[in-house]
Amino acid sequence: MTAETKKVCLAWQHDLSFSGGETGRPEILIDGDNAAGPGPMVALLLAAAACTGSDVVVILRKMQVPFTSLRIEVAGTRRDTEPRRYTSIHLDYHIGGAVDPAKARRAIELSLEKYCSVIHSLAPDIAITYALSQG
Repeated sequence: MTAETKKVCLAWQHDLSFSGGETGRPEILIDGDNAAGPGPMVALLLAAAACTGSDVVVILRKMQVPFTSLRIEVAGTRRDTEPRRYTSIHLDYHIGGAVDPAKARRAIELSLEKYCSVIHSLAPDIAITYALSQG
């Protein structure tokens, strides 16, 4: 099996603002001050949400679950001292439509336990929890 290598480039713009991405793809703005765009720690939460959200969409479609919307609210708790890394991350999944809660939970758990590469790239001692709401 050949390992996949992802490459990105990030360029300083001004102050603590950077823009970057993969060559030839749209760039994103990351702002260390959280003013002009999300900061690095917020971007990490967004990346985790986008990763698990993508998994959940694919899994629910394979299960032929007729969902109409998916929104994920994420809360990350950080240490008070340096490095101020996350110690826990909680994801609130809001799924709209005629969704069987057991199937939705199964899709979420498959994502978090098996498929979400962003979650699995985090330190193993970060507590990952979730809740499910209809609508």
